[in-house]
Amino acid sequence: MNNPNLWDNPDSARAVLQKKSNLEKTLAELQSLESEYKNLSELYQMAPDDADVIAGITALADAAHRAKFITLFREPADNNGAFLFIQAGAGGTEAQDWAQMLSRMYARWAERHGFTCEVIEEHEGDTAGIKNITYRISGDRAYGWLKNEIGVHRLVRISPFNANGKRQTSFASVDVWPDVDDTIEIEINDKDLRIDTYRSSGAGGQHVNKTDSAVRITHIPTNTVVTCQNERSQIQNKEMAMKMLRSKLYELEMQKRAEEENAALAQQKKIEWGSQIRNYVLYPYQLVKDVRTGVEKTDSDAVLDGDLDDFMLSLLQRG
Repeated sequence: MNNPNLWDNPDSARAVLQKKSNLEKTLAELQSLESEYKNLSELYQMAPDDADVIAGITALADAAHRAKFITLFREPADNNGAFLFIQAGAGGTEAQDWAQMLSRMYARWAERHGFTCEVIEEHEGDTAGIKNITYRISGDRAYGWLKNEIGVHRLVRISPFNANGKRQTSFASVDVWPDVDDTIEIEINDKDLRIDTYRSSGAGGQHVNKTDSAVRITHIPTNTVVTCQNERSQIQNKEMAMKMLRSKLYELEMQKRAEEENAALAQQKKIEWGSQIRNYVLYPYQLVKDVRTGVEKTDSDAVLDGDLDDFMLSLLQRG
């Protein structure tokens, strides 16, 4: 991507102000924890057996545990929300069912963190599951948490769709890009865009299904395609698609810079079938293992219910 207008120089005043804002936010969070600690200390001295005081100390301990990871979010967009895209691999119903399992896993993870998870677009599978889905996940540092989930996820299990009960291997890919805001300046020329409208195919209200409200935008220089169909009107779908396009172009530029600065990091962020980042084995034993770090969990049900932080933190701590 060689269009200099797409990217605001990271050394510009805007980028410096963004970093300043992130640091101020982090400092305010830590100062709030310190203030809560002092208040609870005084209350505990006066009433060490009070149930509310004990509950407050427990809550503070949890908050302090999370706060110690704040310093791991160092990139400019780490504090932003995220768009998350899941695509079923080859294999028809098996892969589409696996893609739906992943979509639930990430929705549950978002819920655990108090994030909001909005479906931007979804294409249902032919008989079960989904072909693909795009989430918009809103919340502090959602992108920082999710950015290392990019890649191929492999499932091994006894097929629920095979009468012979054979073991089946399925693949789905995950892509993540930051939900950039106006503090990150990306200029897009209208002449570089092709905008198509079509009838929405997924679940939706009466208006969505009966009009050509869905929007597909192609950025011709980079061949980047984004689509949105779940908003109530074509105008709203176009606005959301443009926001997604800005975010994807930002991520493309970040990947380009990673290639220039660190080839190993760039390779980590590429999606290539057959080079999975994590294996989810449900049969003949239960084990979820991250290929990159070796972190593993034997409670696969908990992982598929959104217990992903250990996998994410291992990569964040590795830097």
